Amino acid sequence: MTSMLKGRATAQATAAYAGRFADLPGNFREMTGVAVSSIGLGTYLGEPDDATDAAYAEAIRTALRGGINLLDTAVNYRFQRSERAIGAVLKEMAGQGAIRREEIVVATKGGYLTFDGAVPPDPRRWFEEHFIRPGIVAADDLVEGSHCLTPRWLAAMIELSRANLGLETIDIYYLHNPEAQLPSVGREEFKRRIRAAFDLLEAKAAEGLIRVYGAATWNGLRVAPDDRSYLSLAEMAALAEEAGGKDHRFRVIQMPYNLAMAEAFTSRNQRLPDGAMGNTLAAADALGIAVCASASLLQGRLTRGLPPLLNDAFDGLESDAQRALQFVRSTPGITVALAGMSSAAHVADNLGVARRPPAPFDRLMRLFKKVG
Repeated sequence: MTSMLKGRATAQATAAYAGRFADLPGNFREMTGVAVSSIGLGTYLGEPDDATDAAYAEAIRTALRGGINLLDTAVNYRFQRSERAIGAVLKEMAGQGAIRREEIVVATKGGYLTFDGAVPPDPRRWFEEHFIRPGIVAADDLVEGSHCLTPRWLAAMIELSRANLGLETIDIYYLHNPEAQLPSVGREEFKRRIRAAFDLLEAKAAEGLIRVYGAATWNGLRVAPDDRSYLSLAEMAALAEEAGGKDHRFRVIQMPYNLAMAEAFTSRNQRLPDGAMGNTLAAADALGIAVCASASLLQGRLTRGLPPLLNDAFDGLESDAQRALQFVRSTPGITVALAGMSSAAHVADNLGVARRPPAPFDRLMRLFKKVG
């Protein structure tokens, strides 16, 4: 394994980073004890090729120089190439003295199977040689042939991500769409699997390989409690407490939130500590869990053709993409709005939002009433 950047994001270093961007009012927020930008760079989309790697690298450089210090990825994004693009830029910029490792928050995910840079000619044989025969995963560990949350698999994926990123410590490690397991294994077995995964993640945090962990979901926190894919945030927090005690490291969730998918704010589908039902943002706040919004621009579908009323709600912005992003970062309870940024131009446009303060709550609520 090549040399890794030591350390992890710290309160002091991230605060110093934030202090260099006085022109970005309201851009930095506290999350899990460190300062993070209200906009994070996502790396999901794009072809697994050299041209996309180069475009992402330039986007990451632009983001880190411009005031975005949260980078989000997953081991399976572009078959590990997104993690490697982040790792290469962090090593380069840290070597130049342009950044310090401790200023940057890096999040990645594990759960889905991944190839190595590209789809091999014989995928089944490749997977058997690299994962089945070494004993990293057994065929009956898999759900729908592509998803696994066993401690043995997660431990291997953490090591793979650390190598790809070139980081001694991963700041945030998410279980990737854990609800994918539910329709196949049932709720009781699911709880057993999540508890075993949390045991592993608490151990890795104690070793200093990750700082905090969480769950990155797509449907689980948006659907009704009677849905087969439903995730109870209170239940997951209780399992984390069983695994790690009161000071457990289950401290972040990631879920879609945007103008077209506002369930985190509008759906009362989570049990609050007082027994009442509330939205996911309220439940997360009560449990001390931060929320990162994925799909802020719905993979580019909210970048044009939005209703004119958004111009009134979010004045001073230049595009529908900026207004859609402002909606997300202005919602109380959302700490970070993630947006895929595969070019320096995307980063520059999104930084235009960061130069404006978040929209006031009353203006946001007027928008909800008009949309409703």
